Amino acid sequence: MTRIVGEVMTREVVEARRETSFKNVARLLDQHRISGLPVVDDDDKVLGVISETDLIHGQVARSVPGRVRRFRVPALRRSARHAAAVARATTAEDLMSTPAITVHPEQPVADAARVMERHHVERLPVVDEEDRLIGIATRRDLLRVFVRTDEEIRQDVLDVLTRTMGSLPPHTVIVSVGDGMATLEGRLELRSDIPQAVRQTWRVDGVVGVVNSLTFRIDDTHPREKHPSRRIGHYWLPER
Repeated sequence: MTRIVGEVMTREVVEARRETSFKNVARLLDQHRISGLPVVDDDDKVLGVISETDLIHGQVARSVPGRVRRFRVPALRRSARHAAAVARATTAEDLMSTPAITVHPEQPVADAARVMERHHVERLPVVDEEDRLIGIATRRDLLRVFVRTDEEIRQDVLDVLTRTMGSLPPHTVIVSVGDGMATLEGRLELRSDIPQAVRQTWRVDGVVGVVNSLTFRIDDTHPREKHPSRRIGHYWLPER
């Protein structure tokens, strides 16, 4: 079963407003022991995100004017305008990185993880159809999906194959999982069913690899006689 962001996100979100002061942002991060938070407007729409790195840059810029450009921010690329804003930052609006990278609750967890990796961020605000904040997905939230027992993964693979492979008789496919590596054994009716079984197995959260040991009864991947045929007794003859 493929998990979605809405199933793993944290619904109680610590957030800041445009006017939240530099000091209060730092206090929120410290009190809640988090490394970042979203900034929202009066309609709960996400304006940007503040991380500990933003606070550090703001503090450095204020204490050592002119040296802020020596520090590199590994998350979003900062423009010269943003660096200047950080140097005189007094509110969350001044500190935040924009635009915020967000996800929707129905997106697969694996897709959200790829977004995090691509943009080098530690958290993703989760928004609804109107872009209003409804949750936050952190790396820890997403990792919980992949830290699963082999038995949980095995059962999910069996459930997915039974649901997606049509009338698959019980015990047709034998699934075993070790350290996230799924092995498929058994005999399917058609050879063309094997790639589908492998694809469906790959889609199960927690699967890190698939060993295909499936066999088949009928090879339906090669075209049959190109000419139409008719039956006479027990024999099939080409139509003239």
